[in-house]
Amino acid sequence: MAKKKANSRRSDAERMASQHRQANISEYFDRNIAQLGFNSKQKALVTAVKEGVDNALDACEEFGILPNLLVQTIPMADQDVLKLIIRDNGPGIPRKSIDGVFAQLLYGSKFHRVQQTRGQQGIGISAAGMYGLKTTGQPVRVVSKPQPKKPAFEVILKIDVERNCAEILEEREFTDTKDWFPDGTGVHIEIPMKAVHKKGRQSVDAYLEQTAIANPHAEIEWRAPSGEVFLFERSSDELPPATKEIDPHPHGVELGDLERMLKKTPEKKLGGFFNKEFSRFSPSKVKTVTAAAKLTPQSWVASVEHPAIVKMHDEMLGTKFMAPSTDCLAPIDAKNLLRGLSKEIGAEFFAAETRSPSVWGGSPFLVEAAIAYGGKLPGDEQAVVYRFANRVPLIYQQSGCACFRAVQEVAWKGYGLSQPRGSLPVGPLVILLHVASTSVPFTNPAKEAVAEHEEIAKEMKLALQKCGQHLKRYLSRRNRMRRESERRDVFHRYIGEIAANLSAITGEVREDLVSSLTATAQRHTEAADIELDDEGNVIEPVARGKVDPNVLILDNASAPQVSEDDTLFGTATSRRSR
Repeated sequence: MAKKKANSRRSDAERMASQHRQANISEYFDRNIAQLGFNSKQKALVTAVKEGVDNALDACEEFGILPNLLVQTIPMADQDVLKLIIRDNGPGIPRKSIDGVFAQLLYGSKFHRVQQTRGQQGIGISAAGMYGLKTTGQPVRVVSKPQPKKPAFEVILKIDVERNCAEILEEREFTDTKDWFPDGTGVHIEIPMKAVHKKGRQSVDAYLEQTAIANPHAEIEWRAPSGEVFLFERSSDELPPATKEIDPHPHGVELGDLERMLKKTPEKKLGGFFNKEFSRFSPSKVKTVTAAAKLTPQSWVASVEHPAIVKMHDEMLGTKFMAPSTDCLAPIDAKNLLRGLSKEIGAEFFAAETRSPSVWGGSPFLVEAAIAYGGKLPGDEQAVVYRFANRVPLIYQQSGCACFRAVQEVAWKGYGLSQPRGSLPVGPLVILLHVASTSVPFTNPAKEAVAEHEEIAKEMKLALQKCGQHLKRYLSRRNRMRRESERRDVFHRYIGEIAANLSAITGEVREDLVSSLTATAQRHTEAADIELDDEGNVIEPVARGKVDPNVLILDNASAPQVSEDDTLFGTATSRRSR
């Protein structure tokens, strides 16, 4: 009897084992597509726009092209179905790469590079197409023109979820692209999807406005489903600095990574391995690390066993190395932050700060902060926080983001603002934080918020505090000027009467007394005559100190600046609707 039960259990286990199969990445995300940001109709549209715009901006910048982007949504006959169109003037995509880019998850050129980019995993735009297919059953249409003198080609395709590859439905030469690609190259994509467009802080409108702030070198045209057209005009002809790919830093490699790298390396000896596969590994450091495992730089890689790898890894983590090279990063920089904010936000005072690069977990990063104050901004509401990672706006999961918590933890009362305990400051204020890194620590695969790390949080607070210091100086000067102006008004109100009485007592000419008293009032309230330049410095016959390039003050804060002659940087134009 017991033997019969044992045989039964064995047959059940074998039957269960026969049902096992490996699931691929596309099957997993097809069932869990909410993890990629497609968990509501409104959010799905924003996420799809984000993925397409990120790819277009990365491609244009990599090839030295000033980006011109079109983002359009067209209502379809079916309820809640929109056709999303994104078109750029980038280098185009060769035919051999179309299938992988638009219908294969984890396909791309960025994942293995230690370099700052917007996208990285090679999931986003394919996931947008997968969401469109899942909700409408319709494929993606791609028109690409990679060569100016040759016709474009059109490909209609969808992702085969079970095999994580493209299924081509139709392809042909496409010649009618003169209006689409006036510069000779570019990509046009169309993705039908279940989606809705709503205005607000978590909308396509807000995402594109913030994209324009962080990317003043880009021109973006947004055509909403209502028929409204918004143009976010270019305010800078300077492309971001080109970033360079760097090798991994010793402090950024886990034990398993080191073991895998030793198996894959073409180098034969440990000295060559550490020198070629890592950055900042000097010959003396190679000797120190290999000696910890009783090896030498001349030891053969193939002979290294697991216990020795553990000892070398422990020694790597305990050894002090030079910080990683930072030419893999491309900050927005303070000048462009001022350009972007003043173009889109009707404030009167702007300040920005770019911190020096630092390191977390072996990955280089830097933090930038900026603020806009006064003008048309509401004075009785909490400050608005704009968060960015590698120039990409983060508009979801604000309260779970390290950027938001850093703003809360700064003592804004010390900079002249009111702030309820444990909350954001209150006043006419916009606060911006940007984290640039080769490896931004996001909280989820949708890349919606920055995770908490001590090194990053510290840099955020220091950048915000610097901006707060600029604001405090500006508010102090402005308040002093206002007080002295009010004092002068009081003097002027009574000077005539006082002069008349003194004239009656002393016999002095009334007009002379008025002139003398007026001069005295002017002298005692001279702060009211102080003029500030665009950087917030006092204008004097001989300037005291150098101009601060991190501050901008606009005389006319009733609207963003649109005149080339009235701006600090030459070309700053506002968002326009037509």
